[in-house]
Amino acid sequence: MKKEIVITGLGAVTPLGVGVDEFWKNLTAGKCAIDEIKSIDVTNLPVKNAGQVWDFNPKDYLPTKLCLDMEPYMQYAYIAAEEAIKQSGLETHSERVGIVMGSALSGIGIIDKTGVDFAVKGRGASPKFLVKAMGNIAAAQLSINYGIQGPDMTVSTACSSGGDAITLASLMIRSGMADAMVVMAGEAAVTATLVQSLCKTGALSKTGQSLPFDKNRNGFVLGEGGGCLILESAEHAKERGANVIAKLLGVANNTDAYNTVSPHPDGLGAITCMRLALEDAGIAPEDVDYINAHGTATHVGDIAETRAIDEVFGKENVFVSSTKGATGHMMGAGGIVELITCIKALETGILPVNVGMTEQDEECDLKIVTEANKGQEIHVAMSNALGFGGQNSSIIVGK
Repeated sequence: MKKEIVITGLGAVTPLGVGVDEFWKNLTAGKCAIDEIKSIDVTNLPVKNAGQVWDFNPKDYLPTKLCLDMEPYMQYAYIAAEEAIKQSGLETHSERVGIVMGSALSGIGIIDKTGVDFAVKGRGASPKFLVKAMGNIAAAQLSINYGIQGPDMTVSTACSSGGDAITLASLMIRSGMADAMVVMAGEAAVTATLVQSLCKTGALSKTGQSLPFDKNRNGFVLGEGGGCLILESAEHAKERGANVIAKLLGVANNTDAYNTVSPHPDGLGAITCMRLALEDAGIAPEDVDYINAHGTATHVGDIAETRAIDEVFGKENVFVSSTKGATGHMMGAGGIVELITCIKALETGILPVNVGMTEQDEECDLKIVTEANKGQEIHVAMSNALGFGGQNSSIIVGK
């Protein structure tokens, strides 16, 4: 018998707001947080929109020293972790508590800026350059300040990093390496270099709109933010009298073995991944009520995921929506924030609508959540995160 794992804390820093409650309020109101990029000069960029954490001042949440020591992607993950730890009431000063951090691009912001400053202005790198660029230092900062002495890993599996961080943390609890895990993720990759590169691949939306599963979609929009979950063995949570928010039922990870940037056109890797997650959870496809799809609004990606969902669940048997129409693509942080979306849907009986969709693509003929059907009591939900390199993650949670 595998150990039962429960979720006792949630934290989020998103374009829709800081804090889970603010994020959820704006998401369920159907708001879109995509706007013109403010963090860099966009004058000469072919794409000028992103989903950024608007009006964010880290000093509102963190001591000045920590603000100076951490890049935005670290700050987002750290602030989300503080919210989740506080909600869970977890005693973190322990060798039985660990951390897994997820980020697709970690310190790309400071790497980009440092390179430009040296090439254009002759300015050398800061002595803090390395510890701001390295993805694992976000977890190290949390570990130092919260006395977390257990297993500590950093995952970088493209856009499935957040989902894979959850999988790795759950395996650590199942194996007995830890009783509780802080699973955090952060991304702040809106840089001129990345925008230009993605534009050349044709992946970014030329109109600056994120329209998952819509007939007029033309690519994804960059997003940023952070998320955190506290995972515990059910036994540990019960012993300390913790409030259980949801159960982690199943996890899965695999790869397409097909292409570095494109999913298999028939979604074969995603099909296998979702089936593995169902097997891990010990449930049937008909037990899943809602899927928070990866749904990036790329032409081939949305069709491949549609085919995968159809193969596993059938087109009309499960509600589906993507939150990327509201937040943009939060990359490594998306897997955690989107699972939080599933958990809040379980908790509230409200499904997030597929923001941005006005004309559903005939090739994406899924049971999409709209204003008309968003009020649904659900008991089991799945979150998909599919990344470059053929990375696939599927996570299942239940009431």
